[in-house]
This record gives sequence, structure tokens and C-alpha cells, in this order.
Amino acid sequence: MRIKNIVFGLFSMGLVAAGVILIGSFFFGQNLVSTATGIKDPGNFNVPTISNSQEDAREPAATGPKDKTLTVTVPKMARVKDATVPDAAGDDEEKLRENAAIHLKGTGFPWQEGANVYLAGHRLGYPSTDSFLAFYDLKKLKDGDEVFITDADGKKYTYRVFKEFIVPPTDLSVTEPVKGKNILTLQTCTLPDYSKRLIVQAELVE
Repeated sequence: MRIKNIVFGLFSMGLVAAGVILIGSFFFGQNLVSTATGIKDPGNFNVPTISNSQEDAREPAATGPKDKTLTVTVPKMARVKDATVPDAAGDDEEKLRENAAIHLKGTGFPWQEGANVYLAGHRLGYPSTDSFLAFYDLKKLKDGDEVFITDADGKKYTYRVFKEFIVPPTDLSVTEPVKGKNILTLQTCTLPDYSKRLIVQAELVE
């Protein structure tokens, strides 16, 4: 019985040590492996990139504020409250790293008719930055949940969720406008392998 207790105690200590190592590697090992993607290349986060030809074919963003920065609050997401969201390309890792999300350059803005306002954020992100766990709660959003956006001029927009789905990284249709709707698209990566995109779409209601 005593030997069994000793073996059990050693096994328990081993589990605790493994847990400490795992937690330590997550918080302190981001220089070796990106905590945003689980791999060495953060670019594999798979944010779409809109080409110049695609951007030119879309409604110009001439109206609205000169400053295209948005402020976003998602009540169901613990880390997205009055978050600053700059306009940036999908491969702008610095902007993705330093902010809770980016507005994908080349997609619509809230003040445009028939727009698809496309915001992308990291699921895990980088410790000690605004990206850390920013979009981790995206999976919690369900039909009817609200998202609030404020533009640089202080105008407020309210969106209501109507669709949640997963797409492969090759699917660019999620960046396109939806006929007859003014929508907001929120994107992050799927877990545990980051191989696909988790998409939540909401419609402008106010």
C-alpha cells in the first residue's frame, strides 16, 4: 500500500510539472513559436488579402470620415470593448499583433450602402499586446447578439448577428458584399490547428 501511495504521489507530481512547463511555454516561448498561430510563420493566420483590382472594383470609400479607424465593442466578447481597429492589409502582421483586430483593407465601411465591413482578429494572439486572446470568444456569438461600431467622427452603428460558419482559407467570398444587406463580418482562426476561418456575420440594424 505504501509503495502504491509513493508511486501515485510521484505520478501526481509529474502531472503538475508537465502543466507548469506547458503554461510556461505558452507565455514565454512565443519567440520560438507564434502563440497566434501555433507555428513559426504568423502569416499562416490566413487573413484574406484584397488585390488592387478587387479593391478598385468595389464601392470607393470616399464618403465618411477621412480617418478610417473604427472603434468596436462586442458585449459577448470579454476582450473587445472600445477596441481600436485600424484599416490594414491582411498580411500586416504588425497591425494584427498590436490591435484587437484590423479592418481588412479593400472591404466596405459602415457608412457605405451595401458594404461588407470585414474585421479580422487573432484567436490567441501575442501576450502583452491588444491582440492577446482578443477574438478567442468569437465562437460565443449567436443569432441576435449585437456588435457596436463607432467611426472616427463619433457616428455609431449597431449590427445584429445572423450567421456563424466555418470556411477554408481559400474562400474569399466571405469578403464580398451580400446583396440587399449592410453587413459586418468578424473572422478569426479555428482551433486547435488554425487551418480554417471561423466567420460570424451581422446585419446593420441602426
